[in-house]
Amino acid sequence: MQDAHLNLIDGMWLPGDHLIQNRNPSDQSDLIGHYAAGTASDVDRAAQAASAALPDWQAKGPLARAELLDRIARRIDEEAAVIGRMLAREEGKILPEAIAEVRRAAQVFRFFAGEALRLPGEAIASVRPGVDVEVMREAVGVVGLITPWNFPAAIPAWKIAPALAYGNAVVLKPAELVPGTAHLLARIIHEEGCPPGIFNLVMGPGSVVGQAMVEHPLIVAISFTGSVPTGRAIARAAALGMKRVQLEMGGKNPMVVMDDADLDTAVAACLNGAFFSTGQRCTASSRLIVQSGIHDAFVERLTKEMLALRVGPALAEDSQIGPVVSVAQLQVNLDYVALARTEGCEVIGGERLNGPTDGFFQRPALFLNASNRMRISREEIFGPCAAVIRVGDFDEALEVANDSEFGLSAGICTNSLTYARAFRHRVRAGMVMVNLPTAGVDFHVPFGGTKGSSFGPREQGRHAVEFYTTVKTAYCFAG
Repeated sequence: MQDAHLNLIDGMWLPGDHLIQNRNPSDQSDLIGHYAAGTASDVDRAAQAASAALPDWQAKGPLARAELLDRIARRIDEEAAVIGRMLAREEGKILPEAIAEVRRAAQVFRFFAGEALRLPGEAIASVRPGVDVEVMREAVGVVGLITPWNFPAAIPAWKIAPALAYGNAVVLKPAELVPGTAHLLARIIHEEGCPPGIFNLVMGPGSVVGQAMVEHPLIVAISFTGSVPTGRAIARAAALGMKRVQLEMGGKNPMVVMDDADLDTAVAACLNGAFFSTGQRCTASSRLIVQSGIHDAFVERLTKEMLALRVGPALAEDSQIGPVVSVAQLQVNLDYVALARTEGCEVIGGERLNGPTDGFFQRPALFLNASNRMRISREEIFGPCAAVIRVGDFDEALEVANDSEFGLSAGICTNSLTYARAFRHRVRAGMVMVNLPTAGVDFHVPFGGTKGSSFGPREQGRHAVEFYTTVKTAYCFAG
């Protein structure tokens, strides 16, 4: 089959057990291509190749790694339009968002090209005379990377780049819904001179490929981004093999709007945080916690601007919101819209839309008169849906914001330095935004949450070294 896209294992493009169709959620008649579905045997071959290639890779030293990552960054930038179009076709982000995500991936690789030359260590005086102590960081070995469908360029980049920068070998499994973007990234990594076996791409279902990665004895660490149930299952399985894990999972992120907030700023932040990227972000603002004094004006403005958003095909120039990623996810979203009504909310929007093509289009939804006890306020929907919860004062707003099993991102819109400072210090979240959307982060600083949202060391920035390296303490006595 001419459009078959294969797995990359030990520097070779190899078929899997069967092929999976990749179709456009904006237009189901658009068949993007067929992608190889790997097996446990493919994972074993990739892990064996990665393990065998590690000694030579680590012996090349940090400069070789830095130069490779820099070349990869340059190629991604050069091909941003092509990769972005693929991303928009298979995931559903509108084209400007998709291209911006690809450029973010290039920025991540470029950042870690520099970090490869800045591997930290310490020289510490011993308590014993004549003894020197050095604390060094070394690569952990072969790492398994399992990435989600909602950021198919950025999230693989912020896992692959630090893994390679610090001298590890990689086995990557992208989400089944978005193999095309990962395949383009793999091609660039391969063509820019990554040694055979150091980077491997094994596509396919998580129940087969992901499970094999978690169970394989040569894969010593797993970095996963995805759902809470899958993350917890990976943690349990990885514990049996004594593997280190890094888990980024769900969010039910609060955005507090205080009476003193600038209304334009608050509406813009909530519109972006709740509905852009079709709400398919773990950092999305899914709980809008609004003080009584500004509540009615805020709801009126946000409703007007939400309903004016243009929902359509990802590649259409006038689209502001693309499709939901799949028919299964669309049905989940619609079920939550129905649940909101059952739980007593007034629902604005939320219906399925007929587009110009056969796609999974949904109007964004606001759930008014919500309480934090409702399921729609407690469960991650992962779609363009936001619950509006009215509160009386700052203390109640903070209490509601913290009353969640999740703790990824949290925001507040206020002109009060007192409220802003108190919120930053007292909210239980890994990332805090003041007068900014809860979604949207920089690539050179830590990413991660608390409670049920994250487990293990942080991703991104210099903190990535904590997961992708291990510490060795060396003592030396010269006599």
